[in-house]
Amino acid sequence: MSFSLTNLRALASRLLLSRTMTLTPTTTQLSSSAFFFSTTSAMSAAKSKVPPKPKTKASETATPSRRKGATAKDPKLVQMLKLFAALNPRRIPAPLRMGRNRHLRHWTIHRAWLLFRRREREERERTLMRQYQGMSAACEALRLTEGPGTREEGYLYRVAMEKKGVYGPNGVPIEYAARAQTETPPRVAWNHDWKR
Repeated sequence: MSFSLTNLRALASRLLLSRTMTLTPTTTQLSSSAFFFSTTSAMSAAKSKVPPKPKTKASETATPSRRKGATAKDPKLVQMLKLFAALNPRRIPAPLRMGRNRHLRHWTIHRAWLLFRRREREERERTLMRQYQGMSAACEALRLTEGPGTREEGYLYRVAMEKKGVYGPNGVPIEYAARAQTETPPRVAWNHDWKR
């Protein structure tokens, strides 16, 4: 079951409206929802039914949750409000509006940049391929070579692949130097206190 962004916005706005509505209905609410079977007009009914609130000093010095327009909100609702405010289409900048020539210049520069990056990437791949093929040819030549002395074919290849003494006496290959190979992640993922 998937919800679109507009459905979520509508749900959140309905939740917020139900939480933040005051007890005194406005005239538009009265005219749209109340007095369906009454002979009195909605405007005169609104005037007669809703007495005006007297202003007192207590309402001005009340706590922030009792001030006009402020209501105590759920933390989850506040979080949802922040999320939907960030996703509000009015806050998303409008797309660039460019003239024909400016758009053509923009497109040309963009395509030239992509072409430059593609050429660099292909050159790097060609270099790596040449290096790999050179190493592969050298290993194949070692594998087919006999010697030294009375040694059989492939002796040099096996010695080269063993890498004894390459990493020093009792050395460990650099791939294993950072941490012993285990099946579980380390207890401390990154040592932030390490200094050179």
